[in-house]
Amino acid sequence: MRLSPLTLLVIATTALAGCTFKGVPDPEVSSRDAEWMALVPKAQEEPRYARYQMDDPTGEAPGTIVVDTKERYLYYVLPGKKVIRYGVAVGDEAYGWTGTARIARKAEWPDWNPPAEMKARWPHVRFTKGGPENPLGARALYLFDGNKDTLYRIHGTNEPEKIGQAVSSGCIRMRNIDVVDLYNRADVNAKVIVR
Repeated sequence: MRLSPLTLLVIATTALAGCTFKGVPDPEVSSRDAEWMALVPKAQEEPRYARYQMDDPTGEAPGTIVVDTKERYLYYVLPGKKVIRYGVAVGDEAYGWTGTARIARKAEWPDWNPPAEMKARWPHVRFTKGGPENPLGARALYLFDGNKDTLYRIHGTNEPEKIGQAVSSGCIRMRNIDVVDLYNRADVNAKVIVR
């Protein structure tokens, strides 16, 4: 018996529904967010990188963010041994960063001022005002080691097609709607583990 692609999709979706995954609705956004996010190019979303609530694989305290750079997932730990899992893009192997940090600052549609090392590697990068063409996207969470800025961020993106890849200069990129969701949940001083 040969099954059509649509039948296979229905079977796969039904099988996933029996797992411990639960879709998480999109957060409410402002009119500016909606307008600017509509200007970011659309990308085919891979279901495995969608936003899900699931059982906690991290063992960390609620409110902690854990980034699994090999699997390309970010976990936000909830009470009750649950997490929200988001798909992310991570640092290219040459620029990846691992360690423990804290969120020292959060910003909506932040300006982007590339560090000197990045400008030396890529002379075409330049300061970009916050907005839909900005590489930091809709939100940014600034990672600090104590009181020292690591220069790494968890942020949105204007290249959503790269979610699931190792392509950044070390920052953790998320779809804009996902980073808005995380931004609304995560507190300043929250622990962030990147491994």
